[in-house]
Amino acid sequence: MNMIFERKLPIPMEVKELYPITAELQNIIEKRAIEIQDIFTGKSDRIALIIGPCSADNEDSVIDYILRLRDVQEKVEEKILIIPRIYTNKPRTTGDGYKGMLHQPDPNDKPDMYKGIVAIRQMHIRALTETGFSCADEMLYPENYRYLSDILAYVAIGARSVENQQHRLTSSGLDIPVGMKNPTSGDISVMMNSITAAQHKHTFIYRGWEVHSQGNPMAHAILRGYVNKHGQSLPNYHYEDLVHLCETYAKTDLQNPGVIVDTNHANSGKKYLEQIRIAKEVLHSCRHDKDVKKLVKGFMIESYIEDGAQKIGECVYGKSITDPCLGWEKTERLILDMADLL
Repeated sequence: MNMIFERKLPIPMEVKELYPITAELQNIIEKRAIEIQDIFTGKSDRIALIIGPCSADNEDSVIDYILRLRDVQEKVEEKILIIPRIYTNKPRTTGDGYKGMLHQPDPNDKPDMYKGIVAIRQMHIRALTETGFSCADEMLYPENYRYLSDILAYVAIGARSVENQQHRLTSSGLDIPVGMKNPTSGDISVMMNSITAAQHKHTFIYRGWEVHSQGNPMAHAILRGYVNKHGQSLPNYHYEDLVHLCETYAKTDLQNPGVIVDTNHANSGKKYLEQIRIAKEVLHSCRHDKDVKKLVKGFMIESYIEDGAQKIGECVYGKSITDPCLGWEKTERLILDMADLL
């Protein structure tokens, strides 16, 4: 085997014991879990806004950003429930490049998986302690989910993972909303099959155990655009796309039909400023069609303190080192405008 086995990592239970959450924090998590669940089951008319940096690369700037979201949340709380993105794993198309804080707590230093496990747990706990927000992360590695399973409010399955059996089966055992992105090819049948798998019960191997999942009724769709055979980015957030998804859901027996619209990635062609226009267009579609309004549960927006992106080592505070993000001033204006349009 062409691998070097460096060390045995601690199991999630051991890490949770070293870095526990208090009873007070647990109460916050449980309260927010009910509020979020009510959006995805249709009990609440609020929308979910899953927003934050493309990748959480620096704890201090991430917490600074989330503290700013806290102030905005108070202004829009009747219409929007904010779920900050603390994305600690970064999928890479070619496998090269910065893979997130789990791999490299310091983007300028070499990978250290144990330090990464501790760093991401501490950052999520700090966000919860200082802001009262339980947050979202991408489940890039299903077996690592357990390190944060007592903290996370929302999980996304990426476009390159959505066809993977282990992601689907693990999602079926989660008790929080799981968003399934359409694959990069744009074939929504793949996404729908993934939602179906996640909502059903399964028996499978997980972290060396035989486990029995109970099915996750809050598994739902995320539309993120797609890439055609020529490598061109194409959107799937337009009114016709949303109507088609409504019709597709209607042909199934899936529980809690819903979609989160990802305003970046292929939907924007990674032109981060387009996220503003895209979010407002989708809200217009919701006003035009009651079925679309019922289906759209919220948005996913990539946003940070500074506009755009930078290379690793440039050290601009609060600026993405992966995909370009919407800066804070534009973000705050967008959230307030969205609340006015709801």
